[in-house]
Amino acid sequence: MDAERALDVLNELIETCRDGEQGFRTAAEAVTEPHLQGLFRAYAEQRAEFVAELSAEVRRLGGDPDRRGSVAGSLHRGWMNIRSVVSGGNQAAIVAEAERGEDSARAAYERALRESTLPPGIAGIVERQAARVREAHDRVRALRERAA
Repeated sequence: MDAERALDVLNELIETCRDGEQGFRTAAEAVTEPHLQGLFRAYAEQRAEFVAELSAEVRRLGGDPDRRGSVAGSLHRGWMNIRSVVSGGNQAAIVAEAERGEDSARAAYERALRESTLPPGIAGIVERQAARVREAHDRVRALRERAA
């Protein structure tokens, strides 16, 4: 894979992780159950760590990491509805929107792994992060199923 394509893939993942970080922070502020608040904050921190790790790789390849998140900082894809759901305060709906956001993150990581041949060290980072995104997705899905 050429460096330019690797930079594009990494920056897309950075954008996805920034969206997830912002979405999880919004969700953590909106739910009332302490367990969910802690879980969503932990996932927001996880995504911030992913951004830092991916950004370091982008710089190592000579690129500039995405600093905005998607659409100039506005949430997109799975996290688009979190703001409207949060304003309603329905905890089950907030968990459902978090799952939708995780659907998007999981798909972005799967696409990155499927569509590209990243340099070995970077591929290992992306694979490890993808596994943690899948774990988060499955946990949020289980929470949604219990709430339904």
